[in-house]
Amino acid sequence: MKGISALPKNEETPAEGHKESAVENLKQVGELRLPEPSGNIFTLTIVGQIEGHQILPPQTKTTKYEHVIPQLVAVEQNQKIEGLLVMLNTAGGDVEAGLAISELISSLSKPSVSLVLGGGHSIGIPIAVSCTRSFIAPTGTMTVHPIRYTGLVINGHQQFEYLQKMQERVNNFIIQHSTMSEAGLKDLMFTTGELAQDIGTILVGQKAVDVGLIGSVGGLKEAYAELNRLIGENAGTQ
Repeated sequence: MKGISALPKNEETPAEGHKESAVENLKQVGELRLPEPSGNIFTLTIVGQIEGHQILPPQTKTTKYEHVIPQLVAVEQNQKIEGLLVMLNTAGGDVEAGLAISELISSLSKPSVSLVLGGGHSIGIPIAVSCTRSFIAPTGTMTVHPIRYTGLVINGHQQFEYLQKMQERVNNFIIQHSTMSEAGLKDLMFTTGELAQDIGTILVGQKAVDVGLIGSVGGLKEAYAELNRLIGENAGTQ
């Protein structure tokens, strides 16, 4: 019959191709498609372990830094996005990956606000303080401790120097982006008797604000309102 044709069996329909693409995005970044916000605020979630150079076991909830970095670059490039909201519930993870994310957020030309929910532990702390303003939920927790190394140390002296330099990088970033002093940060890091490893400090809600690590206690409403205020200020200076 004229006017009727069938697609070749080995070709996908547009709907099938879109479905496969959506499933692949779901596997890779946890979204049916990459976020295209209709508003002017982009939300970035940092959850589970921050995965860096080492691939973590499949049963571990992770945030992969190679997924986060392109999103932050897109935030900077997209003129429709005027602010970044970072939601944190992380146990920490790869130190260099966490620092890379922190440096990118702090170097954005657009205002940013972080909100620590369940936890912003370990290398999650630099990410939390990298934003223009920071909030923590009343029940949110942050664990401050020195960098720890697990595994066989073959060159003890060299390994110690490497960890010491890495610790200095983390400390300097936190001090520069919060109101904590170097002495105050080290006191929290080397407190004994509070953690299983007998070194470090757990800060809950208001305590993280009291020591100068986080700006304010609040939730989504407060963080969102502050980000809109910063966006307004930023627009007025341009």
